[in-house]
Amino acid sequence: MARTFSFIASPAPDAQATATHLAALYGNARAEEADVIVALGGDGFMLQTLHDQMRSGKIVYGMNRGSVGFLMNEYSDQDLAARIDAAVENTIRPLEMTATDTEGKIHTSLAINEVSLLRQSYQAAKLRISIDGQVRLEELICDGVMVATPAGSTAYNLSAHGPILPLDAQLLALTPVSPFRPRRWRGALLPSKVTVSIDVLEPEKRPVNAVADHTEVKSVIEVRVAESAEFTTRILTDSSHSWNDRILAEQFQY
Repeated sequence: MARTFSFIASPAPDAQATATHLAALYGNARAEEADVIVALGGDGFMLQTLHDQMRSGKIVYGMNRGSVGFLMNEYSDQDLAARIDAAVENTIRPLEMTATDTEGKIHTSLAINEVSLLRQSYQAAKLRISIDGQVRLEELICDGVMVATPAGSTAYNLSAHGPILPLDAQLLALTPVSPFRPRRWRGALLPSKVTVSIDVLEPEKRPVNAVADHTEVKSVIEVRVAESAEFTTRILTDSSHSWNDRILAEQFQY
């Protein structure tokens, strides 16, 4: 049975024109009726699409029409159905962030890439880190810290000198951003099933924001991060350049 596609595009003119072109070639079903969502844009648009489709169970196949495309496949308008049939499916389980702000309000959000805590002012953040209820780092003075998934390990985590994780690794990367004390602490690799709790010390003097992908919560006092037991997202990568191949290649960049 032939697959049906729904083409969605970022606001960029090139992406919009490509969506119109592909729809003329292959048809364009409504997203809720399509077998595959085809996202056209860059990594930011792909991340947003994965969030949007997380509760739908739809498979997403991306083609790069933006400036960055690690999450995207190369663009071609040829043999799209065959490419998608041969593609490798990856299932990603996002992180759930539960953040409490200084007014006691609780915020929840999902993150495919990472949950990060970042200083809000000129003062460095002062944080206490616990794993499954046990304090592991009594005091971390830094610009921030993040918990990254394997899918997000090549994004902000890599820029902060965190480790690259294979997509099927049952691990999370706990990575500091510009640590000042303890100066030599470079982070940790954690089993994916743990709960990471981060308490903000001196929140009035050293305010901290929490970010789950593109959702920001200002002035937090506590953040809990755990792998979601409920939600997943599905992404297709070309068999000739699978996500695992991309991550492996990234580790040999110099």
